[in-house]
Amino acid sequence: MLPPNSFKGKVVFITGGGTGIGRGLTTVFSSLGATCVIASRKIDVLKATAEEISSQTGNKVHAIQCDVRDPGMVKNAVSELIKIAGHPDVVINNAAGNFISLSERLSSNAWKTITDIVLNGTAYVTLEIGKELIKAEKGAAFLAITTIYAKSGSAFVVPSASAKAGVEIMSLSLAAEWSRYGMRFNVIQPGPIKTKGAFSRLDPTGEFEQEMIERLPCGRLGTVEEISNLAAFLCSDYASWINGSIIRFDGGEYVFLSGEFNSLMKVTTQQWDMLEQLIRKTES
Repeated sequence: MLPPNSFKGKVVFITGGGTGIGRGLTTVFSSLGATCVIASRKIDVLKATAEEISSQTGNKVHAIQCDVRDPGMVKNAVSELIKIAGHPDVVINNAAGNFISLSERLSSNAWKTITDIVLNGTAYVTLEIGKELIKAEKGAAFLAITTIYAKSGSAFVVPSASAKAGVEIMSLSLAAEWSRYGMRFNVIQPGPIKTKGAFSRLDPTGEFEQEMIERLPCGRLGTVEEISNLAAFLCSDYASWINGSIIRFDGGEYVFLSGEFNSLMKVTTQQWDMLEQLIRKTES
């Protein structure tokens, strides 16, 4: 974790801040001195999270109800954010939606729901806050939480992969255009991090978790605390020259799946001995 009070006097706005990774982000930023403002659709969950974290850290956490799919609600939420806490120093687009499905079974509504939350919601929040920051002549650090398959694509989560890829391109584009206003835009691509909400839709039976772990070179899932600490660093003054970057945070999963011969990790020492002998015979 960063030094105490690294975010003292700063305002951090987090979408999807009431549960899962968003809750972890709020906890870390608040513990580092920030005034946090969290937003999502479920105001009761938000208020409970805000009160609990504030009581732990001693720093104020505000809750604002907002469905990021609705540009009108986003506009109102940003106005309330500025009114109660001021213009944000950090903006984290964490709100997301996802579920596994055969693509041939996807309805147009399912596609629209995921795209509206992930891509359009991120765009509405980013553009609305960005415009207000430009008017106020104030900079900020923006961070988007995407996924490693935003680059590679993935079967059975096509709406999410497509929308997350769009979020990454938007972040890179704005890093090029809005850095002149003092704004930074970065992305974290997490691999599998177990949270109750996400895993209930991506691994509803629980049978795929061990398979995930077996393909991770680090031999375990990531934790909410780890990604929260990385997010805090990227949004801090210590990382003020990191801009337009996409940070892969996956325990080595992406490189393991990408390498053509990485499956040979399963080969035993005795099998390697035999393979080496066979290779030598072909060379003689």
